[in-house]
Amino acid sequence: MLLKDKTKEKNSVKNKRKLTRSEKKQIAELIRKAKPGSKASSAQESIPYLSMHPDGICRVDKNRYSKCIYFSDINYQLAGADEKTAIFENWCDFLNYFDSSVDVQLSFINQGSHGEAKNAIEIPAKEDAFDAIRSEYQTMLSDQLSKGNNGLVKLKFVTFSVEAENMSAAKARLNRIETDMLNNFKVLGVSAHSMNGYERLKTMHGIFHPEGEPFFFSWDYLVPSGLSTKDFIAPSSFYFGEGRTFRMGSKLGAVSFLEILAPELNDRILSDLLDLETGMIVNLHIKSIDQAEAIKTIKRKITDLDKMKIDEQKKAVRSGYDMDIIPSDLATYGGEAKNLLQDLQSRNERMFLVTFLVVNMANSKRKLDNDVFAAAGIAQKYNCALTRLDFQQEEGLMSSIPLGRNEIEIQRGLTTSSTAVFIPFITQELFQGGEALYYGLNALSNNMILCDRKQLKNPNGLILGTPGSGKSFAAKREITNAFLITDDDIYISDPEAEVRHEVA
Repeated sequence: MLLKDKTKEKNSVKNKRKLTRSEKKQIAELIRKAKPGSKASSAQESIPYLSMHPDGICRVDKNRYSKCIYFSDINYQLAGADEKTAIFENWCDFLNYFDSSVDVQLSFINQGSHGEAKNAIEIPAKEDAFDAIRSEYQTMLSDQLSKGNNGLVKLKFVTFSVEAENMSAAKARLNRIETDMLNNFKVLGVSAHSMNGYERLKTMHGIFHPEGEPFFFSWDYLVPSGLSTKDFIAPSSFYFGEGRTFRMGSKLGAVSFLEILAPELNDRILSDLLDLETGMIVNLHIKSIDQAEAIKTIKRKITDLDKMKIDEQKKAVRSGYDMDIIPSDLATYGGEAKNLLQDLQSRNERMFLVTFLVVNMANSKRKLDNDVFAAAGIAQKYNCALTRLDFQQEEGLMSSIPLGRNEIEIQRGLTTSSTAVFIPFITQELFQGGEALYYGLNALSNNMILCDRKQLKNPNGLILGTPGSGKSFAAKREITNAFLITDDDIYISDPEAEVRHEVA
């Protein structure tokens, strides 16, 4: 029976798609790199997961499994006060959904698009009398592109992990959590989808190869090559011997953590960090504390503070001065602890342990220092501090990969509303490819707005505005744009006779 099973296995391998000569060559190169003693072997050992499955479930360690959801942006910073409040409250409900058995990781990755934005605004020549105008129009678009950060691809992920005895138990629980999270995103008006194994590997490959090396992988390659998924995503090398920086291939990087010192947090801190036009990764690891345990802990702390207050009062009576004079720290901490207890008991608040990590990567030490200084300046603006991790660069980098694993034990206790201040929504970008037309710049991010209305559910358009605000000019610009880029027919109904028949 065993021999028959082996024969079936061999036949199943033979029946798979034959590899091309180019694919065989690349697999052979990967096998050569993966041999013991080469640089890549240590790089693969540093990547902290055991296996990745095609359905997107990753076995992080012996009893921990994770899944990842990609989500897009919505207009938060430009929204009105009432709409902002509604989004914030829904985000608080989103966080409150997670109990103490689920670890959550929010990942925000800024990566270079490596020419994708320039390709989107490229206008091909049509060998007619208007190619000179097309060239001039493309120059204008290039100038507008340089004003924003469309050259950066901004990715947002939420990774959740649970402990389970086996794969089947983990799968059932992860799928249930995934369904609830997608429904919660729908309430927020956020487009989101669960990532499969290939997409998760491609995301990690993009982190480990920020210079833009193409991702070469198929599940069919694993059995005939004898490689693991790590062999296809690992960089050429890691070097963590410098204490405060690390090297990953040709890139130099540094991992820092955010010290939250401010008495009140601002919802702009995360968006300002992500607006930096540098390659960076921002991560929030969020761990919920059991509600009953959190309340017991705070009550014990209040009891300890009351005991210290009584001791100070006894000391005051013995010394002969007013017993109401107690150290200011005791009065401050006592009041804050009671307010926190009231929030947990009556305001639908939970307690979370939050780890905030920032990874900067650059081609040179000088550029890296400038990027870290810029990020630290934003943290200082909001009365926080960005502190470099000493001799924990490897743990910090691996904790910044969307795997749901946190190896940095630097945590800050925050309530639901304080955690929700790090709201991941800024403004929705509209930057389509193909025959997309230029409509101006985003008022908040200053990025280009490129849209192909034919791809939308409703392609119709209506231009509204006060007299003299530029409605006619906007219409003429869109007509010109459509004429230069597309092959669409253009019909103009012009009651005011502003456009001559010859031009049309």
